Amino acid sequence: EFAKQTFVTTYIRKVWCLTMIKGTELFVKALKEEGVDTLFGYPGGQAIDLFDALYDQDDIEVILPRHEQALIHAADGYARSTGKTGVCLVTSGPGATNLVTGIATANDSVPLVCFTGQVPLNLMGNDAFQEVDIVGITNSICKYSVTVRKREDLGRIIKEAFYIARTGRPGPVVVDIPKDIQVAMGSEEYPEEVNIRGYKPSEGVHVGQIKKAVSMMKRAKKPLFLLGGGVNLSGANEQMKELVEMTGIPAITTIMGKGAISSKHRLYLGNIGIHGSYAANHAVSECDLLISIGTRFNDRITGKISEFAKDAKIVHIDIDSASISKNIVVDIPIVADAKLAIEKLIEYGAPLKIEKWVEQTLEWKEKYPINMDKYEGLTPEKVIKYINDNFERPIVSTDVGQNQLWTTQFFDIETNRQLLTSGGLGTMGYGFPAAIGAKIGNPERPVIAISGDGGMQMNIQEFATAMVYELPVIVVVFNNGYLGNVRQWQQLFFNKRYSSTCLTYRKSCNRDCMNKDKCCPKYIPDFVKLAESYEARGIRITKEEELKKAFDYALEFKKGPTLIECVIEREANVSPMVPTGKTLADMIMDC
Repeated sequence: EFAKQTFVTTYIRKVWCLTMIKGTELFVKALKEEGVDTLFGYPGGQAIDLFDALYDQDDIEVILPRHEQALIHAADGYARSTGKTGVCLVTSGPGATNLVTGIATANDSVPLVCFTGQVPLNLMGNDAFQEVDIVGITNSICKYSVTVRKREDLGRIIKEAFYIARTGRPGPVVVDIPKDIQVAMGSEEYPEEVNIRGYKPSEGVHVGQIKKAVSMMKRAKKPLFLLGGGVNLSGANEQMKELVEMTGIPAITTIMGKGAISSKHRLYLGNIGIHGSYAANHAVSECDLLISIGTRFNDRITGKISEFAKDAKIVHIDIDSASISKNIVVDIPIVADAKLAIEKLIEYGAPLKIEKWVEQTLEWKEKYPINMDKYEGLTPEKVIKYINDNFERPIVSTDVGQNQLWTTQFFDIETNRQLLTSGGLGTMGYGFPAAIGAKIGNPERPVIAISGDGGMQMNIQEFATAMVYELPVIVVVFNNGYLGNVRQWQQLFFNKRYSSTCLTYRKSCNRDCMNKDKCCPKYIPDFVKLAESYEARGIRITKEEELKKAFDYALEFKKGPTLIECVIEREANVSPMVPTGKTLADMIMDC
C-alpha cells in the first residue's frame, strides 16, 4: 500500500511538473493567445529573458527600432492604422522611461500594451541598477499600470492588460515584470475570460436619451454635427455618412475626427478650432443644436469656453462618461460607443427641413476657403494637393507644428485610419516612427510621413530601422528653417522676437533677422546627405514643377525610405487662426 501511494504521489508530481512553465514562456503564450504577430522591442538586462523566449517564435515578428521613444511611436502608428493593439517590450530604467512620452501620446485613445522589465522583487526599493518606479511614473498618463508581484498572477494580469487597452475608450496599459517573475516556474494556464471588479465598459446605448436627442434635432433650425476621434475609433464612418445624408445636417470635425466623414462630402464644412475653417467655426458659433460625437471638447477646439456654442443646446455622445460635461456642460449626455449611438440615431431619426441653414453654411464654405495663394513658389498646400491627386487612400502621418496643421487643412481623407497624428499631447518626433509602424502593419498601402525640419531631427535615427526592414516610406520635410508654429506666434504676438526658434542660428550669427538673405548661415543638417548616409534616398525641391520628379524618384525605391525636402518660404503661416482667449468667431483670416 505504501509503495502504491508513493507511486501515485510521484506520478502526480511528474504530471504537475510537466504543466509548469517559466514566466517567459507564459508571456509568449499570452501574446499568441491575444493574436499578437508584431512586437516593437529594445532589449536590456532586465528584459533579456523575455527576448530570449521570443528568439525562436516565427509567428511573432520583433521589430528593433533605434530608440525606445521611436519604438512606442511606431507601435502607436501600427495600432492606429490597423485597429490592432500595439505591443512594446523594453528593459527597466531608461528603457522604460524612454517610453513615457509615447505613453502620454497614446493616452489619446490608442490601444497599447507596454511591457517593461524590472529588477527582481528583493531589490526593488533599494536603488538597484536601472531601477525606476515606472508604475508610479506612468499612473497619471495611461489607462492602467501594474507591477506583477506573484508568478501566479502573471497570466491574469496580461489578459487584463489587453482587455483594458482595447475596451471602452482605448488606451495604453503598462505591465512591469520583475526579472525573478520572468524566470519563475508556474502554471501554464492563460485565462479565457476577464472579470475586473469596477471596470465595466459601456456596451449598450440608452434609447430614452437617443429619443430625446432625436426630438431635439427635429425641433432645431440650425443643427450641427461635431465629430471627434471616437467616430473613427468605432469604425462608424459609413453610418455617420448615412446619418448626415438622411438628416441633411452639416458636419464639422476635430483634427482627430477628420475622416469621420469624407472631407469631399458636400455637407462637410472642415475642422473646428484654433486653425479651423471659417465655415466650421462660424457654424458652431451660430448653431442652435450641437450634436457632438466622440470628442472631449478640449481647449484647442472651444476657444473661449463661455462663448462656445452659446446659443446652442448640446448633445454629447461619448463612450467615456468622465469626458461628458468635463469641459463643456451639456444638455443631453449619452454614454455609448459612437457606432451604436449613430445607428440608433439613424433608426429613430428623419429628414429635417433646414434648407436655409445648410445654404448659409455652404455659402461660408465657398466664400472663405482655406488656401495659401498669397505665397509664391512651393507651398505645403501644393505638396499636399499633389499627394491628394496622385495617391489612392494613402496613410499619412504627421509630426507636430505647422506641418501637422497644413496637413489637416489640405489632406483629403475618405475614411478612418488614414491620418495618424499626435493630438492631445502634441509630440514632436512622432510622425516618422508612426509611419514606420503603419507601413509594417499595412505593407501594401502607400505611407507618407509629413514633418517639419524641427520635428524630423527628433527621431531621424529611424532611417536605420526603415532601411533594415526595407520599408519604402516617403518622408516629406517642410523646411522653413524655423520651429515654425512657435515662430508664427512670436511674429503675431511677440513683435517678431524669434527667441530660440531659428534653426539656422549660430553663436557667431549677427541676428539681423530683418535682412535674412544677407546674413543667415547655411542650414544644418543637409537632409539629403543625411538620408543618403543611411543608404536611403534623398532629394531637395524648391519648385512646384519638381514635385512629380521627386515623388517618382521615391516610388522607384522599394528597399527603404526616401526623404523629399521641400524648401518653403521661411515665414509662411497657418491661416486662419484664433488667438488665445478669443472666441471661435474672432478669427484672424490672414496671418
